[in-house]
Amino acid sequence: MIEMLSPLSDFAAMIASYFAEIWEFLIFIGRVSAVIVILAGAILWFTEANTKRGKGLVFSGILLAIVVQYFVMYPPSFVVL
Repeated sequence: MIEMLSPLSDFAAMIASYFAEIWEFLIFIGRVSAVIVILAGAILWFTEANTKRGKGLVFSGILLAIVVQYFVMYPPSFVVL
């Protein structure tokens, strides 16, 4: 049986699909940012150019990676369609 949807529900589904695409892009940016921050911090830390700032960048990059992974495991409701 074919189900007819109203224009409003079609519009809501379209917006939800756009949010899901944006969400995937933000997850990608978060993962890339975490890697870049960790690498920059490791370079500063191990070259002893700025050890304190390097340690801070490494630990904040790890925290960013954990937060991004949390949002990958438990996405908002508009992603689960």
